[in-house]
Amino acid sequence: MAEASLWLLVLLPAGVGAVLAISPRLERAAAPLAIGAAAATLVLSVVVAIERPAVSLPFMAGGDFGMGVDALSALVVPTVAVVTMLVLVYASGESGESRGRFHGLMLLFAAAALTTSTATTLPALLVAWEVMGATSYALIGFWWRDERRVSSGLTAFLTTRAADLGLYAAAAAALAGGAGLGLADLSQSSEGWRHVIALGVLVAALGKAAQLPFSFWLARAMDGPSPVSALLHSAAMVAMGGYLLLRTEPLLASTGWASPAAAWAGALTALLLGVVAVAQSDLKQLLAASTSAQLGFVVLAAGLGSISGGAAHLIAHAATKALLFLAAGAWLNALGTKQLQGLQGVARRWRVVGWSATLGALSLAGLAPLSLWATKDAIVSAAREESWGLYAVAIAASVLSAAYAGKILFVVWRRVPASAESAGDGQLDERRTTSDVSWLGQAPLVVLAAGAAVLGFLALPPVGDAVARAVGAGAGGQTPLLELIGSAVLALLVLLAVWRWGVPEPRWAQEWLSLERAAHALVVRPTLRLADALARFDDKIIDGSVRTVSAASIRMADRAAAADNDWLDGGVEWIATQMGRLGQLARRPQTGQLHHYYIQAVAVLAIGALLLVTVR
Repeated sequence: MAEASLWLLVLLPAGVGAVLAISPRLERAAAPLAIGAAAATLVLSVVVAIERPAVSLPFMAGGDFGMGVDALSALVVPTVAVVTMLVLVYASGESGESRGRFHGLMLLFAAAALTTSTATTLPALLVAWEVMGATSYALIGFWWRDERRVSSGLTAFLTTRAADLGLYAAAAAALAGGAGLGLADLSQSSEGWRHVIALGVLVAALGKAAQLPFSFWLARAMDGPSPVSALLHSAAMVAMGGYLLLRTEPLLASTGWASPAAAWAGALTALLLGVVAVAQSDLKQLLAASTSAQLGFVVLAAGLGSISGGAAHLIAHAATKALLFLAAGAWLNALGTKQLQGLQGVARRWRVVGWSATLGALSLAGLAPLSLWATKDAIVSAAREESWGLYAVAIAASVLSAAYAGKILFVVWRRVPASAESAGDGQLDERRTTSDVSWLGQAPLVVLAAGAAVLGFLALPPVGDAVARAVGAGAGGQTPLLELIGSAVLALLVLLAVWRWGVPEPRWAQEWLSLERAAHALVVRPTLRLADALARFDDKIIDGSVRTVSAASIRMADRAAAADNDWLDGGVEWIATQMGRLGQLARRPQTGQLHHYYIQAVAVLAIGALLLVTVR
């Protein structure tokens, strides 16, 4: 029964999603069917989290398609299911065309995330990884008539796809290393191949988690609908990059270099993308940059071996970030803008949305006793035990978290004159404004706000200690009480400073550190130039050589044909003529008259007798 539940966990949303995506007749029933499938998936996620089943099917030589639930995935799987259902409830309150395709793609996206979080072998992980990337492209570019949105989806897909090649290299190295394709066995590969596996996994995970230098694709992903952003940034695609590093932490630790590399990549992303978030004037761009920064803490935790702290932060961040993105979507639908200048005072107009978003922003700031306060500090404490350099960077990133969260709070609660309460410039409107937020748009926010308030208990004793024991030996230790208090006080001071003096917006960080321009300059344009050079080489050298060889072959064929006509055919004809003449000579004695044959016989006998006498 438990094994069947695990199969249904991924097959139910995948099956319903596929039917909704391709069947236009189910357009009106799409939202109820999608929510029903998501609710059933949530129930199944609880069942498998309790039962902890494992299943396996033959897939390829050297590796099975394996899924299973352990202590780590038992925390993540229900989180993905809950966020998916709440996001679909929110989306059902929005009117629009192609609802069947939208809800179908969202279910397929969620199914891929669930498969990723339960995968125990590289084949299963690769299949889920690919489906997740493909559906993210379709969802980001959902409004396909808008060329920019399609381009944004393509940018996200190609960037993560380039990083995904690392996972294929890791699979090949795992086969060569002799330990097999099980994720738990990767650290047992032969030493040389183990480094290749770790590098491939690290690159693929950093790409999906939008860590440096891949972070820029997340900015372009903001062109998708708000429900897509809420799921992609909270519990699905971006979170799965950090989750993969938590899952493969023994592999990283076994190399000696991969763990420090992951830790510094996460810490620097948390710091620099925190600066990017502070610099934004677009709410969704601010939240996107903060996603990269907060996932940086999860990647830092994986590098430090603080699995319990990383898992707790991943889950608490999922609730917080889904809440904030849905609130941003609600305001965008109501006012037609996501520019902070046009969102001044919106928390006063829609109190449920406003107070829910406030709770999420305070959690993002690290204010006690809300969720991200304890989970973030568990990671910062582990950084202190490992390296003072990492600790200093983590503290600075925590300060920036409070700063960009305070920036959101300052804007949405700021009093503005009635004459200035107009919406903004309306860039990238998701649909026609309504000047209202439906109850379906508000109810999920309340549930997520509760999660943003209480999920920090996963990092606090005694629950935090139990989680640490459950996820195994890699878990970090308990955060000192004095450090927790200091972290809360620091977050409060930063919030007060932002409220009093505002926050600087460094212009050099507004364009996401010019990462996309750098990628075009360092990767895209050189690649295109190389492709042009190879094309010219193909045209002039390879094609020219082929044409030269072909012309020479034709000339040789012509000469061979001439020689055939002049010599071979002439020789054959001459021999045939001579043989004909010999035949004619041979036919002359054959007159049919008997006395001629007697005379010929006598002549032959005479010649024979003469030869006999001569030889003797």
